[in-house]
Amino acid sequence: MRRRDFIGGFGVIGAAASTQFGRGSYAQSAQKRPIIAWAGAPPAGAPAGANVPQFILELTFGNFVKGLAELGYVQGRNVDVIKRFDMFSDRVATMEELVALVKPDIIAAPATLQAVEARKATSTIPIVCGALADAVHLGLIASEARPGGNVTGIEPYISGLPTKQIELAREIAPTAGCIGLLTNMNDPKGPPQVGDLKAACQAIGLSVVEADANMPNDIPGALAALANDKADVIVVLQTNLLLVRSEQIGATALSMRLPTVFGYREHVIHGGLVSYGVDLRWCYRRLGYFVDKILRGARPGDLPVEFPTAFWLAANLKTAKALGVIVPTGLLSRADELIE
Repeated sequence: MRRRDFIGGFGVIGAAASTQFGRGSYAQSAQKRPIIAWAGAPPAGAPAGANVPQFILELTFGNFVKGLAELGYVQGRNVDVIKRFDMFSDRVATMEELVALVKPDIIAAPATLQAVEARKATSTIPIVCGALADAVHLGLIASEARPGGNVTGIEPYISGLPTKQIELAREIAPTAGCIGLLTNMNDPKGPPQVGDLKAACQAIGLSVVEADANMPNDIPGALAALANDKADVIVVLQTNLLLVRSEQIGATALSMRLPTVFGYREHVIHGGLVSYGVDLRWCYRRLGYFVDKILRGARPGDLPVEFPTAFWLAANLKTAKALGVIVPTGLLSRADELIE
């Protein structure tokens, strides 16, 4: 099966318009448009045939498409984007199938786990990732400054953020003596965060209890364990699984009357109490920059991994009221987003 026939048969999702495209080395005719494969898939532990939650699709793929649009890529005119989970009606395509059947010019991976899968499937096709973590240790890149291979992108985990999250926990619960960590250690982003969070707690004399959740069904039991261990505030790690299960975490923590602190605003949108961290919307829009550079001739190994420089503080006042938590005036005045 020819690549163009395959893509035409499955329906392609693309981005918005511009008259600027065509000046670079990848100026394409309508018969030979560059193809970007979106490597997103349901998270680990999801049942067979599960769909990606709509809010995750909008956060990741939706913002990626916006980033492409800002740089002038038009569906059907100068770019084609195909989603991995749309290739077959009864299952998610393997990364090997994606590479073999689509033969994309670029693979866009929403997170590290998909980037690892893609790197195993190809060492030549450029891979751009919106949420890289532990990329050097995993062998995806040689260094952030000079990735050196076929992988690059955005690293949303910033050293020092866990300290700010612990400060936020103390701000909403001044008398807290014990911090609970809801972890997801199977995700490469998990272990570094746990180390930083423990160090931040130790520095100000807070005790720490942990409970791990690596499958959706683990989450209620893990939160119950933290409640039984008398955690005053729960800090939820920034990982794929825990982000996807935002609604479950928010509802379960509220039912157990547990104040929660997060790194991503999406948790607060779905019932969490407060969050401070990287704005993932920016990360996925920014992937368009890497795509544009590569389509214009840059090698991914020469494009440095980027780190966000702006951070987002959000609070859910409805959740605060339900928990009986008084959100400090200073926090309210600093917040970028208040959910009422």
